[in-house]
Amino acid sequence: MQQNEEDYKNTNKGSSATLLKGATILVIAGIVSKIFGAIFRIPLTNMIGAEGQAYYSAAYAVYNLLFVIATAGFPVAISRMVSARIAEGDFINAHKSYKVAMRLSWALGIISFVVMYFGAGVIAGFYKNPGSEASMKAISVALLFTPLVASMRGYYQGRQDMKPTGITEVVEQMVRVAAGLSLAYMFYKTSLVNAAAGATFGASAGIIAALLAMAVIYLRDKSTRNRLIEGSVVREETDKKRLKELLAFLIPITIGSSVMPIMFNIDAAIIPRRLLESGFDRVMTDKLYGLMGGFCDPIINLPNIFIDAICISLMPAVTTAFTLKKQDELDGHIKTGLKTMMVITYPCAVGLIVLAKPILTMLFYRKYDEAVMAVPALQILAVSIITLAIMRTFSTSLQGIGKMMLPVWNLFIGAIVKAIVSYILLGIPAININGAAFGSVIAYVTAGILNYRALRKYANVTIDMKSVFIKPLIAALIMGAATFASYRLFYLVTSSNSLSTMVSIIIAVIVYFVTVFKMKAVTKDEIEMMPKGDLIYRIAVKMRVAK
Repeated sequence: MQQNEEDYKNTNKGSSATLLKGATILVIAGIVSKIFGAIFRIPLTNMIGAEGQAYYSAAYAVYNLLFVIATAGFPVAISRMVSARIAEGDFINAHKSYKVAMRLSWALGIISFVVMYFGAGVIAGFYKNPGSEASMKAISVALLFTPLVASMRGYYQGRQDMKPTGITEVVEQMVRVAAGLSLAYMFYKTSLVNAAAGATFGASAGIIAALLAMAVIYLRDKSTRNRLIEGSVVREETDKKRLKELLAFLIPITIGSSVMPIMFNIDAAIIPRRLLESGFDRVMTDKLYGLMGGFCDPIINLPNIFIDAICISLMPAVTTAFTLKKQDELDGHIKTGLKTMMVITYPCAVGLIVLAKPILTMLFYRKYDEAVMAVPALQILAVSIITLAIMRTFSTSLQGIGKMMLPVWNLFIGAIVKAIVSYILLGIPAININGAAFGSVIAYVTAGILNYRALRKYANVTIDMKSVFIKPLIAALIMGAATFASYRLFYLVTSSNSLSTMVSIIIAVIVYFVTVFKMKAVTKDEIEMMPKGDLIYRIAVKMRVAK
């Protein structure tokens, strides 16, 4: 028994240092995966354009919803069940819990696949997007295997081994990008429908690769796993009890995770229908719908990497302060988290508003006319970066004080508001697709206000509006003016959009960096909360803009 416990410690490294290392592995893997995902959409859009992206985006909207329903809760639920049993030396029931989860996940995977594959024609027809049927069938294969991979990742996370999750996430994205772009390239000159389907099949290829990689890891782990089980304490526990416990975790997590995919499906269902009703023909409808998914989303999603990292840091700090009833610390943590969000998202939003056309035409140079059409939508969605950051900060804070489901219901209310706003504005031909973009902004504003009211009610939280919002905004506006002027000047001299855009972005970063510190818009503690904050502050000291 003693030897087996030592094996567990050595192979799964249950020290606090290992926990930190494990978290770092997950963060790095998540960042790499998101970068791969963002990069994937740029060459894909240059190939298939807005029309092809309309098919691709509709398929992904349905896939993401079924993906969340089938997988969202498994890693967390299995991790908690496994880790709780291992903590008591019960390796037998830890492994049996994993097996129960695998059987349930396999069943959910089959059901999800059947719904999407055989229902693809009906769903595509309901969404008024018949060209998306092939893409839905191509990506449905992924639903067979994603629940299995999610369960296996949860099992190893419960054993405090984060490497399998990190490795398989990166493998999945690499294969997805390679397969998706290769298949899209094979078909894009002859059929946009087939090219979009090939791109979506990349997700299926990626998850199959991840499953194979996880299977290799699981087989190599067999001897260690057997030793742990042989030395386990013996306790009676039925599969019925394990299944009941698993469902108790899965159901609320799944409900909470489903809200964002529901919002994307609102777009998929409303946009084509309303555009057709307002007088656009099928080709223009598909093209307008594809502008958001193909041209705007890859750019808008990049700041989410930083938003996620800040939320990860904020949650435990809020929980500790609230548990110890330290109101000043609670206010301070939420203020710091929110200000950090503003310091990062303000310049992203202002920069995208100022450089929307140069950036879009630089990235999507092969689809210049469509890139120009996407400019207003990108400028509106740039504002959503800020509203999403505010909403996420308050949402994370509410969950940190134990109100886990409240921000979920608030976001659901925001989704309803989005549906109403989008439906009305999409029906106005002059606004068209921009109405859906505006609906997203309003959805996050609605959920953010509701979350803030809840924080005031349950945690008596107050926010220093001037420090949090005004100073970073002034710095961002100064940066925006410098960015606009520098782009105009360099374009006048060089006549090169790409060169002028890149130079103006560099100037924007320098101007904003200096302005933020000179205005004392942030403190040392607030900077250090950001990703690589220590390095940022050291650079500021060397530049003599901070002390």
